[in-house]
Amino acid sequence: MNVTELARILKITPQELRDKLPLLGFDIGQKAIKIDQKVAQKIIKEWGFLKRKLDLQKRHELRKEPSAIKPEEKKEVEIGQIITVRDFADLVNLPVSKILAELMKNSIFASLNERIDFETASIIGADLGVEVKMKSLEEEVNKGEAEENKLKKIISGEDEKKLTARPPVIVVMGHVDHGKTRLLDAIRSTNVLAGEAGGITQHIGAYQIKRKDRIITFIDTPGHEAFTAMRSRGAKVADIAILVVAADDGVKPQTVEAHSIIKAANIPYLVAINKIDKAEADINKTKQELSNQLGIIPEDWGGKTITAPISAKDGIGIEDLLDMVLLTADLEEGNLRANSETNAVGTVIESHISKGEGPVATILVQNGTLKVGDQLVYNNQIFGKARALRNYLNENISEVRPSTPAKILGLKIAPQVGDILEVGKGEKIKFKNIKTGSGQNFETAVENEDPNMQKVNVIIKADVLGSAEAIEESLLKINTSYVKAKIIHRGLGNISDGDVTRAEATGAKILAFNVKTPPNIEEAARTKNVIIKNYSIIYDLINDIKEEMQSLVVPEIKRVELGKLKVLAIFKTEKKSQIIGGKVVEGIIEAESNIEVFRGEEILAQGKLAQLQAGKLAVTRVETDQECGLLYEGDPVVQVGDILVFYKEEKIIKKI
Repeated sequence: MNVTELARILKITPQELRDKLPLLGFDIGQKAIKIDQKVAQKIIKEWGFLKRKLDLQKRHELRKEPSAIKPEEKKEVEIGQIITVRDFADLVNLPVSKILAELMKNSIFASLNERIDFETASIIGADLGVEVKMKSLEEEVNKGEAEENKLKKIISGEDEKKLTARPPVIVVMGHVDHGKTRLLDAIRSTNVLAGEAGGITQHIGAYQIKRKDRIITFIDTPGHEAFTAMRSRGAKVADIAILVVAADDGVKPQTVEAHSIIKAANIPYLVAINKIDKAEADINKTKQELSNQLGIIPEDWGGKTITAPISAKDGIGIEDLLDMVLLTADLEEGNLRANSETNAVGTVIESHISKGEGPVATILVQNGTLKVGDQLVYNNQIFGKARALRNYLNENISEVRPSTPAKILGLKIAPQVGDILEVGKGEKIKFKNIKTGSGQNFETAVENEDPNMQKVNVIIKADVLGSAEAIEESLLKINTSYVKAKIIHRGLGNISDGDVTRAEATGAKILAFNVKTPPNIEEAARTKNVIIKNYSIIYDLINDIKEEMQSLVVPEIKRVELGKLKVLAIFKTEKKSQIIGGKVVEGIIEAESNIEVFRGEEILAQGKLAQLQAGKLAVTRVETDQECGLLYEGDPVVQVGDILVFYKEEKIIKKI
């Protein structure tokens, strides 16, 4: 691709492009005229991120100049290479909304659980009067190791004599519609599938079964790409993964995504090749795709990965699959131990606000025994007591042992998915900027944005925290530099009058996910012309917003050069047209083209090709070195010897 063309696409000058690219890792040279097509496409695709990175680098250099804030007034904090937005807010003792607002001013759209790098944090800190310093490498490694292996260290620090075997925790992953929920349904012999909207799991849940007198815990993760974050959290608490692939569909994008998460979590896994009951099922082809695309070599092909053919629908191969799970668990026996005699510690795998029960969390206990009445702490802050515990069948229980999921009632605030809760002492939470109850709110920061950008304003109301986060993350993922879904507000619980008022003021739609709209609120919404759209499947919601965003995209007009003709004769001249004869000297001429009239280097007029003839026959195309006659519509200024340049304009609609 020509450097000038690339610069025009990126809306900068060619020299600016040559100057900036080396700073971003693309050293094309100061005298470069052309650039490799693949490199150009990569630059175009990543330009938004690259430009933001460059802006951050420039601002970082500016921050090195003497600050207007006196040293004694400037707070100092130390962080590692990366930190979550929420942890950074806690560290600098500022509201999360303040940090999010500063990030948005820098065109960085992050959620409170998203990680930012040191460079970004230091620039944001400078804007807030906080000097951010890098921790030493040794400190960072030690801290990272401590965080990543917190549970492992707790268990390894236990008295060896007190450690006993615990059930394996299994996570089921794979592409949407490949049968994960039906597989779990077959395993549990309970009709979960019928209760799930559209056949896709909407929330992470955990279940237990017994096989050969051994308990196995299953974590059920949603199958759509909208739940990437939730799915990766599921992998972190699992011991073994089952990757489900349909024998009639093979490896799909979510299959690749799930495999990457499993590999990153560094846990053993099996492959369940599902839907072998279908006529179009091809097990060998599926294995070939697994081998070629993911590097998974089945055991029967000389590899190390167990691949179990199953039909979740007909119940074929389920018992064999469970036996393979137990065999894998036996190989991991050394890692599947815990001390059930100590205080409990575990990971939150679901969190939501129940209208009748208040904040509710589902926890997977990983060490110790959780009992009714235990006080739960996260980061030395008290989240409340376990007033009641319920198992996956919603039965009241008095205690929860390792590798067992349980629903906790009695918390003062719903924790975040992925938080590690411990039984112990801590400080009371200061409830600033937090509202409890069925309408728990999440502040949305005001951002500085391009006033010309097309936007779809939305308010998200969901039943559980995981769904709200997944919807927000998915909407951010489809945002572009020219159109975006702007999240005005995000909250849990049924739609309230405040949501309708907020929607009216901002022109937003209310997206209701598995929540209800009281009749009086529906009436208020109709009166105020506020649109409320109800959903029970996340990807239906995302697709609807995506379609609306697409309708707002303004087509880009692209000029396509065709060819040139040298005028050899003028046969007829009228008030607004001329009949011209000439020879194509470059490229081609096509019917209904646009025309530019050149005399030397000067452009005299523009017009339209109305008719085209070659050898007295009407044609639609004339090529190089052919002579033709044409009807030119436009100012009659054409003379013999002029050059006519032919081009077409194409509307390019950018796809979201």
